[in-house]
Amino acid sequence: MTAASRVQRKPISIPSGVEVKIVNQLINIKGPKGQAELGIHPFVSVGVEDGHVKVQPNTEGKHLTGANGKLSKSIPGTMRSQIANIIDGVTKGFERKLVLVGVGYRAQAKGKVLALSLGFSHPVEFPVPAGITIETPTQTEILVKGVNKELVGLVAAKIRAYKSPEPYKGKGVRYANEVVEIKETKKK
Repeated sequence: MTAASRVQRKPISIPSGVEVKIVNQLINIKGPKGQAELGIHPFVSVGVEDGHVKVQPNTEGKHLTGANGKLSKSIPGTMRSQIANIIDGVTKGFERKLVLVGVGYRAQAKGKVLALSLGFSHPVEFPVPAGITIETPTQTEILVKGVNKELVGLVAAKIRAYKSPEPYKGKGVRYANEVVEIKETKKK
C-alpha cells in the first residue's frame, strides 16, 4: 500500500441533479449542463458512496518500480482532480474569454464555424469541435464555453495560436486577463 496523496484523500461531493455511474473502467457523469465521461486508470479504483466519489490507489498485489512506481503514487490525485473538474463542468460549465487587439481584427461566430479576420490576406475559419460553443458578444471578444475544462482550454489556445500577441504593439489574440509586456523599439 502506497501513501495516499493529500489531493486524492479528499472525497468529491456530488451536488443534487448530478448522476455518477461507473461501468468497468469508465466513469459517466450527467448533469444539468450536459454529460461527460472519463476512462479510469488501471492504478486507480473509484467508488461512489453516500453522495461522494472516492478515489483510491489500486496497486494490491503489484510490485511497481521505476516509472510505474512513481505513476502509481501520482495518478490517484490526478484522477480525483479530473473527476472534480467534470462534476464542476456538468453543473456550472467552463468559460474562457479571448480579446482581439488590432485595427481591423474581428471575429464572428457562424454556427459551427468561427470566422476570424486577423490581418492576413485571407479570412481564417476555425471549425468548432463538438461539445464546445463559441459566442462573439462584440466583434473583438470571443467566449469559448463547454463542459470539459481541458477541451475549453485547448480550443482557446488553438484560436490564440492563429495570431498570438506580438511584443512591440501588443496586436493579436489574447486571453482576457493576459498581460502582454510591450518591448521598447530599437533606437539608432
